[in-house]
Order: sequence, then C-alpha cells, then structure tokens
Amino acid sequence: MRGLAKGWAPTFIGYSMQGLCKFGFYEVFKILYSDMMGEENTYLWRTSLYLAASASAEFFADIALAPMEAAKVRIQTQPGYANTLRECAPKMFAEEGLWAFYKGVVPLWMRQIPYTMMKFACFERTVEMLYKYVVPKPRSDCSKPEQLVVTFVAGYIAGVFCAIVSHPADSVVSVLNKEKGSTAVQVLKRLGPKGVWKGLVARIIMIGTLTALQWFIYDSVKVYFRLPRPPPPEMPESLKKKLGLTE
Repeated sequence: MRGLAKGWAPTFIGYSMQGLCKFGFYEVFKILYSDMMGEENTYLWRTSLYLAASASAEFFADIALAPMEAAKVRIQTQPGYANTLRECAPKMFAEEGLWAFYKGVVPLWMRQIPYTMMKFACFERTVEMLYKYVVPKPRSDCSKPEQLVVTFVAGYIAGVFCAIVSHPADSVVSVLNKEKGSTAVQVLKRLGPKGVWKGLVARIIMIGTLTALQWFIYDSVKVYFRLPRPPPPEMPESLKKKLGLTE
C-alpha cells in the first residue's frame, strides 16, 4: 500500500500548480482572444478559439509542472534513488543542476499541449452538441444537477480523445525521466511505432475518468460559488441578419 502512495507529494504539488494555470489561463486567453476576434468571428471560429486558448494556457502550465513531474518519475521508477520530494529534489539538483527539472519540459509540451487542446475543444463542442441533439430541453430549463451530469458525460468523452492524442508523447516522457543522458528522439526510435502505444487501454480508462471528474469538480465549484457559467454559444443577432436567418 505504501508503494502506491510513492511520489504523492510532487504529484499533488505539480498537478495543483498545473491545474491552476491550465484552467485559470484558459479562461483568461479565451476572453483575450475573443475580444481580439470580435463577436461574429468568435462564434464562427469558436473551435479554433478553444484550441488557441487551451494551447496558450498549457504552455505556461507545463513550466509549472515540469520540476515536480521530473521528481515524481525519479521517485517512482528508480528504486533506492529517493523516497520523498525533500530527499529527491536536492539530489537531482546536485547531480544535474536546474536542467534536471526542466529537461522533460519539451516532451511535456509535446504530450500536454495536444492533450489539453483536445480536452478543452472536445469538451466545449461536446457540451454544445449534447444540449443540441441529446438533452430534450435548453440548458436554461435544466436543473443544476442535470447540467452537471452533462458536464461529466462531455468530460469523459473528451478524456477518451485526450488519452489517444497524448499517449505516444507520454510514453517518451516516462522513459526520458527514468534514464540519464537520453534524448526524446533516441527514446522514440527505440520504442518504435508499436512501443509508443503500449498501455493505451489503461490510459483511456484513467484519463477518461480523470478528465470527467476534473470538469465535474470545476463546474461544481463554479455552481457552489455562483461564478459565471456561460451557456453554449449561440449565433449573434448581427450574423443571423447577415445570413438572412431572421425575419
């Protein structure tokens, strides 16, 4: 049982920092890019907006995550190296300097940026489609618990796609942090096309559940604190007039 909890501290700190930056900056960049694009283009190019905002947010989130991810992998995959974060971090710094904590940041971007782009864009569009084609009434008529069920389902669907998109890079990051002196290209060549997809089913189950719970908790906190929860996007009146959709 103790083995299962190994590396809990860097996991807790690292992913808390990453979550803060990912969800926080996503909201910031979504508003920023939306203001730059204007109301009509925001609606027409909303998927591109979600992709750009989430990629920008994840870029900064990974810089916050990288040191803790490197320490976590060392603790979990190198028996006898270190048992705690307090023991691991100084040892890594003494051996390889600051680079030890950030050598995995580029593969982390390779893994996390496509993952997050898929996570946010797929979630946003799935919510939109669920309310349009599956839920028999508008969101405004749904109760808060009903809305949260839609959030959970959309989150799980997004999570499945996230796992598929990010799995090859995740395999590379795990090997890279475990071995000294290897590069991402060397690891990729060694693993080969089949090796990078090893463990995909387990990752789909884990990431699907994790993503669904993340969105569910995030939305529940917004509901609890009565924070703004914008409804699925609707075509602006000015665009309806241009397209002749209004009488």
